[in-house]
Amino acid sequence: MIPRRFLVAGVAVLALGTGAAQAGPPELLERGALRVCADSNNLPFSNQAGEGLENKIAEMMAEELGLPLQYVWAPQIMGFVRNTLELRVCDVIIGVAAGYELVQNTNPYYRSVYAFVLPPDSDLEPDGLSNPALRGRSIGVVSDTPPLVPLRSAGAKVHGYPLQVDTRAISPVRDAVADVAAGVVDGAVLWGPIAGYYAAQQDPPLKVVPLVEDDSGARLDYRITMGIRRNEPQWKDWINDFIARRQADIDAVLAEYHVPLLDRRGALLSYAEPGQEQ
Repeated sequence: MIPRRFLVAGVAVLALGTGAAQAGPPELLERGALRVCADSNNLPFSNQAGEGLENKIAEMMAEELGLPLQYVWAPQIMGFVRNTLELRVCDVIIGVAAGYELVQNTNPYYRSVYAFVLPPDSDLEPDGLSNPALRGRSIGVVSDTPPLVPLRSAGAKVHGYPLQVDTRAISPVRDAVADVAAGVVDGAVLWGPIAGYYAAQQDPPLKVVPLVEDDSGARLDYRITMGIRRNEPQWKDWINDFIARRQADIDAVLAEYHVPLLDRRGALLSYAEPGQEQ
């Protein structure tokens, strides 16, 4: 039985035909659904309305499996994996950083990097977090994320936003971008998918500068995988095969959400600023 503290939403996804579905692991097929662990209010990644990039990827997976898509919703804060995947109420987390110790990682399906979000007419042209031009500037950053220490070392006036929050109530990353647009801060340094998505929501769209040339020593780029339980090799193999076959479709989803993408060597792939054509 699924604990009552979770809201479980079933979303039927129809396969294009029996030939389109890819047979999944027997244990998954026996459950009769693709059960995804997700946050109900965490755009650009997921929300209960199915508007996030991870929602779109989950729909692609369910279609290939020929199974209905079912979500187990829980705030993606401390204890998320323990209260979802480990309780076996769901079977996959669509977005997990490679090397995350609490799950078994699949192959990565994208690589992104932290980015500056700036007003479109900003005189700042930061190529990294140690740029002397940041001294004395008010820069938004989420607490306990990699850009925090380098920004302080550069002499920036750090404006902090909380990391561990119940996303059903507040959205610090959205607030950080709104503060850039309103002139409350001179800029913000945020995880690339968040930066690209929320910058595009502003009118006019904000400038996004992926920090691929940063020389501060902070780790700013990460490979993103899917997370499953350990000792489920068939399920891992199926997902890895799905990623390999559908990478172009996944990339198209990421582009739609303005995610800055890096290649295997860490170089920036073609990226359209919010407001420009993809």
